[in-house]
Amino acid sequence: MPIDVPSLVIALLVLIFSLTVHEAAHAWSASRLGDDTARRLGRVSLNPVVHTDPIGTLLLPVIAMATGAPLIGWAKPTPVNPRNFRQPRRDSIIVTAAGPASNLVIAIVAAAALRMMPAATPSFSEVEIALPLTMIAGEALMLNVLLAVFNLLPIPPLDGGQILMALLPPSVSARLGFLYQYGFLILMGLLMTGVLGALIGPPYYVVLSWLQ
Repeated sequence: MPIDVPSLVIALLVLIFSLTVHEAAHAWSASRLGDDTARRLGRVSLNPVVHTDPIGTLLLPVIAMATGAPLIGWAKPTPVNPRNFRQPRRDSIIVTAAGPASNLVIAIVAAAALRMMPAATPSFSEVEIALPLTMIAGEALMLNVLLAVFNLLPIPPLDGGQILMALLPPSVSARLGFLYQYGFLILMGLLMTGVLGALIGPPYYVVLSWLQ
């Protein structure tokens, strides 16, 4: 089937924006809580250039969107030094949770924008404006709910995995630290076996139904 270029461009731009806000939220919250590592590297910014990973943010998402393959994407991880926090354990959880929380905020704003779209049959000129706005808002809603749910999976190095590690007793967390180096392989295994979709699907559709 021919590639729908306008839809692909919209989806890619929404993804880049969403990942940028996600990483900027990590960086901003870390800076507010006493760790200026990300700020010194220019990561407290909504400039997508400083957060974009050529492979994870551009190449793989374009391939997935063009072929219909499962969407896999990421931005540059935000560097954080918990030793600079006033309360390392608590502040690490807050900083980690800031990323998925920012995606939920975007999803809520997108859902509100969709609700404000005129229900009555618009004129032709209004269609020309409303259609792309509806596509952008719809893509932002679905993609950001997906990003929030996916990142909250309790698998290192995802945000949910890091929150879990921070909540566990230090001795247990240290033993599970080896999972970080195998996190990507674990996710790929879950993806290929269909388990990842089974884990993400239920909470994704529940949150989406709430917002819609």
